[in-house]
Amino acid sequence: MPSTHADVPARILQGLRQAGLNEKEATVYVALLELGPSPVRTLAVRAGINRGTTYEILKSLIDLGLVSYFHKTRHQYFTAEHPSKITALIEIKQRELEQTRKSMDQIVPLLEAKSSSSTGQPRVRFFEGQHGIRAILEDVLSTMAAAKEKSYSVYSSADIREHLYRGFQDFAKKRVKLGINVRTIAMGPGGKLWGLDERRWLSGAKHAPTYQIIYGGKLALISLDEHERAVGTIVEDERIAISQQMIFDHLFKSLPTS
Repeated sequence: MPSTHADVPARILQGLRQAGLNEKEATVYVALLELGPSPVRTLAVRAGINRGTTYEILKSLIDLGLVSYFHKTRHQYFTAEHPSKITALIEIKQRELEQTRKSMDQIVPLLEAKSSSSTGQPRVRFFEGQHGIRAILEDVLSTMAAAKEKSYSVYSSADIREHLYRGFQDFAKKRVKLGINVRTIAMGPGGKLWGLDERRWLSGAKHAPTYQIIYGGKLALISLDEHERAVGTIVEDERIAISQQMIFDHLFKSLPTS
């Protein structure tokens, strides 16, 4: 009975995909290993792939060095190279990736020079929903983890706080693990200290429509839309961040510790 894609064990398919083959290439290669030297028609039936597509796949596998061919009685026969060739293929890809990384090390500064932030213009990004808010929080962690001074500031709104960490409930634990400090001005009741944090309350401010994070030359603003869905913005501008930080520092010093 002819083989199909599903006849190739999932573990083998996954391994071959990780080595750079797509599913059809992996299926044809395994079928050819099972059959031994075969004409394209026989191989196509075994792989469960039409003849024309099988032939194109074989050309791709030949380019990768995983298949070779010879002629016999006026027919072209294909044969699978030893599976050890796959290891050599991975080593080639690793060298190519390393070369790509070195090239990107030179290109990234050139791209950064062309970005709006390098021309003095603020860079603004918008986010929606729990995945978007998680992306903002991940940016806070990655930015501060790379910063020399691992400390950022927060205006914490009780109205927004309960929505903020639904998609990233272990945020505080990761922050502490990374050694990142946070100072918070709380507006409204609630909130919890996790370590490496200091909180002060703005008396009389029971409600605030926006949760603000000042970090690494950026300002993140998180609020709720008319459908009670979390939305956020990151403004990346050193001057704006410095101005907001100055206001925060002055206010923080004036507030009682409890």
